[in-house]
Amino acid sequence: MKTVEDIMTASPATCSPDTPLQDVARMMVDNDCGCIPVVETQSARVPVGVITDRDIASRVVAEGRD
Repeated sequence: MKTVEDIMTASPATCSPDTPLQDVARMMVDNDCGCIPVVETQSARVPVGVITDRDIASRVVAEGRD
């Protein structure tokens, strides 16, 4: 039986809470992924959340933008 460790991304791209959304969207494109872990600081890499492509897209639509 496979485990998460067998298929996980061991060193994912991360962002901090103050990273601009456009930069996060570019990270998703560059890394071919739909979510980026949010870490306290890039050096400590303590997870504090996650941002998804859905989070970004739904905010854009909710604001009436294309």
